[in-house]
Amino acid sequence: MQRLLLILGGLLIAAAATWPWLSKLPLGRLPGDIHIVRDGFSFYFPITTCVLVSVVVSVVIWIFRR
Repeated sequence: MQRLLLILGGLLIAAAATWPWLSKLPLGRLPGDIHIVRDGFSFYFPITTCVLVSVVVSVVIWIFRR
């Protein structure tokens, strides 16, 4: 458990350090993401981004478990 927390903390620190470059990636603005704007209302659901992130995380976990 301690090892997992240390790894997760290190990943969070690395993500925070590289945020200026990561924010320029088109994640969250992919075709298929739902964005509805009405008077006084805005709804955004990044379904394509969620699917893409899920696939990438699944592949990474699959590789590390082998």
